[in-house]
Amino acid sequence: MGKTELMQFVENLVERKEFPEFKAGDTITVHYKIREGNKERIQNFQGVVLQRRGSGSTETFTVRKIANGIGVERIFPFSSPFIEQIDVNKHGAVRRARIFYLRSLTGKKARIKERRR
Repeated sequence: MGKTELMQFVENLVERKEFPEFKAGDTITVHYKIREGNKERIQNFQGVVLQRRGSGSTETFTVRKIANGIGVERIFPFSSPFIEQIDVNKHGAVRRARIFYLRSLTGKKARIKERRR
């Protein structure tokens, strides 16, 4: 059994939830399950998608938000069982697939235009 056959076998085992279509520049809310002791709660993480990378079961996306004046980035794997749902709040109009330039911008310069339908 080759490496690619093994990867395909594992990808079939991992169940993948259906999420709405989004890309870099979009503002999304990720409803993420958090375990504290023996209790579970859902925490919302709302921010701008900086990038999507990988494919299949190894695909991830990075979301950035500003919390109390500090930039916070979080990388979510698509195949994570802790992601409850993803809501797309706004579709942003950006020209590139990875918008790391947003890290150096603050205030009104960090705004992203909304994409027209």
